[in-house]
Amino acid sequence: MKLLERKIDRFLEDWKQNPNRKPLIVKGARQIGKTESIRAFGRAHYESVLEMNFVLQKKFRNIFNDGYEVDNIIKNISILEPSWKIIPNKTLLFFDELQKCPDCATSLKSFCQDGRFDVICSGSLMGIYYEEIESNAVGFKEDYDMFSMDFEEFLWAKGYSKQQVEDLYTHMLSVKPFSQLEMDTFMNLFRDYMTLGGMPEVVRMYIDNGHFGGILKLQRQLLKDYEEDITKYATGADKAKVLAVYNHIPTFLAKENKKYQITKIAKGARNREYIGAVDWLKEAGVIHVCYCLNNVELPLKGNYDADCYKIYYHDIGLLIASLDEEAQDDLRANKNFGTYKGALYENVVGEMLRKSGYEQLYFYKHDNPSLEMDFFVRDAHSMVPVEVKAKDGATASLNNLIKWDSYPEVRYGIKFGYKNIGWNGNFYTFPYFLAFLLKRFLREKGIVPE
Repeated sequence: MKLLERKIDRFLEDWKQNPNRKPLIVKGARQIGKTESIRAFGRAHYESVLEMNFVLQKKFRNIFNDGYEVDNIIKNISILEPSWKIIPNKTLLFFDELQKCPDCATSLKSFCQDGRFDVICSGSLMGIYYEEIESNAVGFKEDYDMFSMDFEEFLWAKGYSKQQVEDLYTHMLSVKPFSQLEMDTFMNLFRDYMTLGGMPEVVRMYIDNGHFGGILKLQRQLLKDYEEDITKYATGADKAKVLAVYNHIPTFLAKENKKYQITKIAKGARNREYIGAVDWLKEAGVIHVCYCLNNVELPLKGNYDADCYKIYYHDIGLLIASLDEEAQDDLRANKNFGTYKGALYENVVGEMLRKSGYEQLYFYKHDNPSLEMDFFVRDAHSMVPVEVKAKDGATASLNNLIKWDSYPEVRYGIKFGYKNIGWNGNFYTFPYFLAFLLKRFLREKGIVPE
């Protein structure tokens, strides 16, 4: 079975080349391909790879019983598995399902200081807040956030080369519209990506079979697996709230005016009552949280209301699979997102921004409805409003934020829609499928065109 190419592959190569590399923690939602990628990397670069899964092989949780000195840990591993080859400077220790063994995180400082063995940890972090692990190895580890496949990785899986993807960026950077053939081709690919999402098992089935048969069944099984994990790992009163947030995401989508609002969970529910549940799902990689800015001004960090937020599902394909049967049938037959259209496009753009390196998402909501904005990012000098349009309608908020003197740090904007590339003197227009390139574009674009 051919491995799907992932962006973590290059990251791991660079990590290996760094002479001062630290133990690595790869974190993200379940079943997004973490273990498969690390295994493939280990086989290609080490004489010996020792994989220990703290869920399937509970015995390995005891290797830290004699303390966190590397010699003691290695001795205990060799007692449990005497046939394993443990070769200094040629061995990768791969600790999987880190969330089931916090002691492992505590040991990373010792491994970092010792330097004889490379260490990679992986886990969904369900059932343990990352801060608990963070405090155990500050300064002695490196983190990598992994996600389900983004649109670029999907294009690779479909056979498109890196140069062809680079051509998309060249169009974007030069503000050169696509031909009709290019627009039609990549929009169709993007709709397929929205239907499938980026879960590797789903993408692989689609690539191997060449059709959508069996995809929905697989996606819904993944959704059930997530729900079972929540039931298993969430504790106490939080369990009901975590499940409530998780199960109500499609309900948020159905509300066009206040989609994603936590108040739709129960009558009288308040955001602050569910912050713990939302944080739990966020740490587990299941959702992305988008916070409301207090003011349209820099800096973005520290300028938001922690009690006012929207949530997005981490994988658009799984989100669509959670909708009702009729929506599914219509979507697959006609690529018609119906009443969910605006919310789904907003979700997938938010997801693409997060996957492209934006650590936190922000939006803006004002009492004046002509001053609402789906997302805010920034370039080197200014705030950049990002609007996601399901239809080719008016862009009053975008124009007002750019033109009004009240917002001097907003100089131009971005509009994503079913539109070709363009610039009208106030904002850029890009088709949805270029959202994964936005961060790079804002970093490299230089002077705004006249």
